[in-house]
Amino acid sequence: MNTVNSLSPRTMEEFLAQLRDALRGSDPAMIQDALFDSEDYLRAAIADNAALCESEVMAKVLNDYGTPQEVAGNYRQTDATVQAAIQPAAKPRITANDRQPGWFRRLFNVLLDPHAYGSLFYMLLSVWTGVFYFAYVVTGISLSLGTIVLIFGIPLLILFLGSIRILALVEGRIVEALLGVRMPRRPALPKDPSRTGWIPRIKGFFTDPRTWSTMLYLLLMLPLGVIYFGVSICLLAMALSFLLTPIAALFGEFQIDGVVVNMSHIQILGTDLTTSGWVMLPIFVVLGVLCTLVLLHLARWVGKWHGALAKNLLVIRD
Repeated sequence: MNTVNSLSPRTMEEFLAQLRDALRGSDPAMIQDALFDSEDYLRAAIADNAALCESEVMAKVLNDYGTPQEVAGNYRQTDATVQAAIQPAAKPRITANDRQPGWFRRLFNVLLDPHAYGSLFYMLLSVWTGVFYFAYVVTGISLSLGTIVLIFGIPLLILFLGSIRILALVEGRIVEALLGVRMPRRPALPKDPSRTGWIPRIKGFFTDPRTWSTMLYLLLMLPLGVIYFGVSICLLAMALSFLLTPIAALFGEFQIDGVVVNMSHIQILGTDLTTSGWVMLPIFVVLGVLCTLVLLHLARWVGKWHGALAKNLLVIRD
């Protein structure tokens, strides 16, 4: 059982402030989740013990829920498990006496990296999410500013800014699932623990830089999504065309909507496959494999870069 001393928090605001200090230096996404969960628990405890004063409730909470330092330690342990689940194991440091893996192995290791495939899927998906985010933000800004002089303009603007944070959580879940970057699972709380209640939180929508950085991120998703999709689909089409050429060349004539296609007389890159061009088929396979490797390495790099971008723009930081 914890011992309550003079330094123990006597109010919910003090508890959250001490918890924030105890978590300082940890992952910002984990800090955001811990603060939200703790405030939710404290508010429920205060509501369930309405007959007691807040200091008495906090003394009971310290015994049942733990001190801010103990809660911080529990969240650090849990977050270490989460990080191990969503990220690949850290590579051991190579010393001067260790043999470094050759370039051939480093080149082909990407074929076994699940995050490379997740990043590739994100690149293909981002153009659709980017269109939705861009249309939603532009429409929300236009409607909010266009109706701000009317009686329902202010509530509409507040609703729009609140929905931006919901979109940040949705995008964060996508980023964590596909890119392997730890993102928040709970909404952000105001940095000032004393700012509780609806009015301070609504005010926080306008004063919190994360609201505007999130909006910037959602707007950037359209051009980034177009670039991601264009580059990935081009490399994917090249890889598939090279890899499927030997298979297509094995077939004779067949018909597609009445058009006769003879795969034994096709030309690829100016090479006729009917004669000496058959010796080019292994080269096409090699080119297909190289395009696949380039695509996966590029996808892995884009996943790391975009994950860092999402972390900086969507997650609140001290």
